[in-house]
Amino acid sequence: MSRWQVVVAIRLKAEILDPAGQAVGHVLQQMGFDTIAQVRLGRLVDLEVEAEDREQAVAVAAEAARRLLANPVLEVFAVTEAREVGGHR
Repeated sequence: MSRWQVVVAIRLKAEILDPAGQAVGHVLQQMGFDTIAQVRLGRLVDLEVEAEDREQAVAVAAEAARRLLANPVLEVFAVTEAREVGGHR
């Protein structure tokens, strides 16, 4: 088995209001960032997964996100990166 660094991005669904993102966007506008039209905040979760291959590592991360990391009522997730970081154990 290899060790994989897997990143899961979790964001609010498009139809969910994001008051924290709106506040950050407002401050950015005040700071002169006039070309930034909208800000939506989310979070990244870094997982280290032991798996046979990339597909298995992504599947494990997606299942963890589906079952625990993301709230399906409010959030969507995507596995955005999976790279091998270690050899066999």
